[in-house]
Amino acid sequence: MELSRRTFHALAGTAALGFALTGSGSPTSANPARPAPTGPPPPVPSADGRPHEIGFDHYSLLVDGRRLVLWSGEMHPFRLPSPSLWRDVLEKMRAHGYNAVSVYVAWNYHSPAPGRYDFTGVRDLDLFLRTAAETGMYVILRPGPYINAEVDAGGFPGWLTATEGRARTSDPTYLRYVDEWLTAINAIVAKHLFTRGTGTVLLYQIENEYDAHVDEPSGRAYMSYLYEKVRADGIDVPLFHNDKGRNGYWAPGSFGTGGEKGRWLYGFDGYPEPGEVPPDWGSFGTGGRKGGATASPKTPGFVPEFGGGWFDPWGGSWFDGKGYAEARRTRDAAYERRFYLTNLANGITLHNVYMTYGGTSWGWLPAPAVYTSYDYGAAFDEARNATPKLAPMHQIGQLLRFVPDLAKLDRAKTVRAADERIRVYHLANPDTGAHFYVLRNDSGEAVSSTLPDAGIDVPVTVPARDAKLIAAGLRLGKRTLVHSTVQPMVSLTAGRQDIAVFTGRRGEMAQVVLECADEPTPMRLDAEPAWAYNLGKLNITAPLGAGGLSRVRVEGDGVDTPMLVLFADDATALRLWPYETPSGPLLVYGPALLRSAELRGSTVHLTGDTTGQTGLEVWGPRGITHVTWNGRPVPSRFSASGSLLALRPLPGVARPALPALGRWRRRSGNPEAEPDFDDSAWTTADKETTFSTTPVPDGQPVLFADDYGFHYGDVWYRGEWTDADGVESVSLAYSTGTQGLLMAWLDGEPLGTHRMPVPDKERARQGTWTAKAAFDLPKELRKRLREEEPRTRHVLSVLVRRMQHDMDGEALDTHKAARGLTAVTFEGGSPEVTWRIQGAAAPDPVRGPMNNGGLHGEREGWHLPEYDDKDWEDAGLPRADRRQGVAWYRTGFRLDVAPGVDASVGLVLDDDPGRAYRVQIFLNGWNMGQYINDVGPQHTFVLPNGILRTRGANTLALAVLSDGTTPSGPRDVRLTLLGAAAGGVPVKPV
Repeated sequence: MELSRRTFHALAGTAALGFALTGSGSPTSANPARPAPTGPPPPVPSADGRPHEIGFDHYSLLVDGRRLVLWSGEMHPFRLPSPSLWRDVLEKMRAHGYNAVSVYVAWNYHSPAPGRYDFTGVRDLDLFLRTAAETGMYVILRPGPYINAEVDAGGFPGWLTATEGRARTSDPTYLRYVDEWLTAINAIVAKHLFTRGTGTVLLYQIENEYDAHVDEPSGRAYMSYLYEKVRADGIDVPLFHNDKGRNGYWAPGSFGTGGEKGRWLYGFDGYPEPGEVPPDWGSFGTGGRKGGATASPKTPGFVPEFGGGWFDPWGGSWFDGKGYAEARRTRDAAYERRFYLTNLANGITLHNVYMTYGGTSWGWLPAPAVYTSYDYGAAFDEARNATPKLAPMHQIGQLLRFVPDLAKLDRAKTVRAADERIRVYHLANPDTGAHFYVLRNDSGEAVSSTLPDAGIDVPVTVPARDAKLIAAGLRLGKRTLVHSTVQPMVSLTAGRQDIAVFTGRRGEMAQVVLECADEPTPMRLDAEPAWAYNLGKLNITAPLGAGGLSRVRVEGDGVDTPMLVLFADDATALRLWPYETPSGPLLVYGPALLRSAELRGSTVHLTGDTTGQTGLEVWGPRGITHVTWNGRPVPSRFSASGSLLALRPLPGVARPALPALGRWRRRSGNPEAEPDFDDSAWTTADKETTFSTTPVPDGQPVLFADDYGFHYGDVWYRGEWTDADGVESVSLAYSTGTQGLLMAWLDGEPLGTHRMPVPDKERARQGTWTAKAAFDLPKELRKRLREEEPRTRHVLSVLVRRMQHDMDGEALDTHKAARGLTAVTFEGGSPEVTWRIQGAAAPDPVRGPMNNGGLHGEREGWHLPEYDDKDWEDAGLPRADRRQGVAWYRTGFRLDVAPGVDASVGLVLDDDPGRAYRVQIFLNGWNMGQYINDVGPQHTFVLPNGILRTRGANTLALAVLSDGTTPSGPRDVRLTLLGAAAGGVPVKPV
């Protein structure tokens, strides 16, 4: 419904008052009107206790008057339920060039019931924001209230499905609940605003991809309400929304902001297919409302979500059953260079990659469209390992940090390549005169071409379906780059010399030309480079990757500061780590990861990871004479390149051994199917009305699980009646998310199992599936019913694996579609049935409301490590039961991973794909996901450290649902090592 003016302002109440106090007049949030010249970027952010200004113009963000290109990656703390590992991922992102992290906050994850909000333990948002500040990362906060994110109900809490209000509108009932959520979350966020110097929250999103009711008063009132509510809660950083596409929706001025101007950013999302030609969606694109960034010409180009991979549905139809490895292959490093450099060439200076770390949709968190893994084919895989996709992210991120010219670029004169297959974007900085060329090759073969219009008369090679950025007229320390045929990555001054790093593909012949008024005296520090001097230009060439890092030192050209030129291919560049300290920048070469660097006296203390034996080289401020690595001194000497060079390699990692899983114990787990089971404590299902979008059939009670407070996991029904004479069949209508199923028993006799179909590509996004399962009574059972005494009690037992709620992407309340049984009818008779229903018990106080469902074993605590299973039967694997129902398996195992080793461990389940069963996996009581043997594609489940005790005892419990049509496992259940590094972060158990 649309809000009347009186109703809206009554709800806004304190929002309007707070807004008036924290609006555009706030000295910490003003939008600076003065022009901002090109200069050093703002320092690495922290909770420094000082107020900061955040503004913007059409080029970029402005932080304290300095230009900032935001190079951000998406991760979701709720998809990594081990707070210690948040630091691990954030430190890895920061080291690889990201300066910001974008995070959704899921309402359902924090709210088990109306008015109840939990921000403790794995849900400690305050801890996450502190950790982000400690690791030097800006935060883009995205609390919805709707987030989508491929999570249950798009982030709406389960209890919201049973409420009256129309979601994602200005409905007063819905807004009352939204108020509760935003009040709870903003009380935390307000303590971490960068404007106040108490944290690093830089931007704040309201709603998510809201493309419904755009031209309706209700939609505009809804967005206005959210805006004013957020401001009333003290959030004074710029706000934004992410348009679902290039629609121009919610651009500045499209809805009321309480009179505040210049504090709203327009952003749009983009997920192009790998086979597409990268589009011009930025400030220099086709133009107009649907042109991308041109819909808001006074704000910088902003992509809150750009495809860093893609999600995979049950059955794996989108990637031909190959899973996320195929997503990573098709959206690889070349994809990132071609698409992301095109964005930069189009003036996109706020760039967020969705996802950068995907993680795990554990428990009942995933939306219907996805299975447990949310690896996403991202740059960091689900097990927190760096992948080759990081190379372009690392190189571009460091470039944007250390070459500030890229923060302010205009489209320059047209430049064409000699070979027309190369498309050239030419940009120039109006302050510095630096020129940048993005060369894109959309063809299927490598192309080499000169750029005569740019004065580059040597061939520049661009691989097939790839791109590269080259520069000309760029100031590098005290010298000027004439041009290069490879991309600059870092320009800094360390000690008494300038350092410039250039990167490209392995085997490429790199050329760097420097202005040198006097003839220099180059010094070749490695065998590969060569040079020539002519007419005031020093031409340096080097084959990339031939010997690792190639070094050339330039001096004697009349410049009092020497220059060290470094050449690196992709693999080598991923071992180069610039790091900023209060005493000046460092450049570290060698280890797999640099986490931190601290200068104390003449010693630089480094922490990080190694995977194999590696050298260590450090360039840093003057006065450094010693180095430590992870707390241990590293013998070193000064090299000819001015670095501290380790005298012996840093050790690699000893890969830990993992135990075999055995000594299983087993117990049947569906006593609810038995007619004499005591269900007297269950809830009577006798409601007559519902707020669901699913209609209640005439003559039927409401059987929808959500109406009785059961929002996640499995739900049991028991229908009781007398006088079954003549009943020949029963028909069970039910509604679930993708891959739901139903099992039925009558008086303890199995009637059968019904399953929703495996989605094909066309139905992969379908969130609600409905079906009618018709079961004929077995002949012997029908005979017994005819011969029994009148008024004999009968019980129909039904187990529904409801899967998850639909999302509400189109704002149609689709999250309220029923889950569970919807109607029950009989053929041959019409008994009067009394229904009882049982789902999950009270939410787990530690693991949260989405950990458990309504299986008997869950309600009895069979999944918990403290449960005593000594009276269970011994069992061996492989197992080949053939029965309809639930069986539980439990075992224990110990790990003894050495201190200082970060081992990522997974659980693998394998079996004949013709066997029809599924497994709910519990590790130490945590629901780590669902395996469906005959659907897939997931077979490996990541077990996060913290939940997994890498030095101690662990309990593994498997709840197996079998439909009885085939022998069912599990067959092969084993641990696997997904990655190991010497280093890591300290991990606390959760």
